[in-house]
Amino acid sequence: SLLFHMTQTEVCPPSCNCKSLGEMKGLHIDCSSRKLSEVPALPVNTKRLYLQNNSLTSVPPGALDSLHSLEDVKIFDNPWNCDCHILYLKLWLEDSSAPSLANIRCATPAPMRMKPLMQLTGNELGICKRLLPIKCLEFFWRDLILIAGAIITLILAAWALKFSKKLVCQINL
Repeated sequence: SLLFHMTQTEVCPPSCNCKSLGEMKGLHIDCSSRKLSEVPALPVNTKRLYLQNNSLTSVPPGALDSLHSLEDVKIFDNPWNCDCHILYLKLWLEDSSAPSLANIRCATPAPMRMKPLMQLTGNELGICKRLLPIKCLEFFWRDLILIAGAIITLILAAWALKFSKKLVCQINL
């Protein structure tokens, strides 16, 4: 039991307050109001995570993926930068904690200021457009050319088949 508590305290991020929720039940990790500018490394058995009222602007992709036993997340009151890089956090919260997603508002860029993160669409996440240049018209023309090519190929194959049958008939005669 002593060893269990030792490893528990060892994994607590230095900038946070950690409380054990009883034997094998996980950790309550309070990192709120610590002026954190990035999410600290978190123990896998984190049950409750409080990161509100810090200076977090984004969360690196994958940073929260190992927290499978997480039940409660508070991550509001941070100056979130709602550009393409906020997409990981948005999707992660949609999966793991929809209620806390509802409380998150963007701080930057200017057009997104005070907008709830959950209401942002792909088009509004600025840089995404430059990372994934999807233009419907380009796809339309590409598909049209592919379909036309397939039809021409089929017509040519049918014509060749018909021609070869005629040839076989003439040779037999």
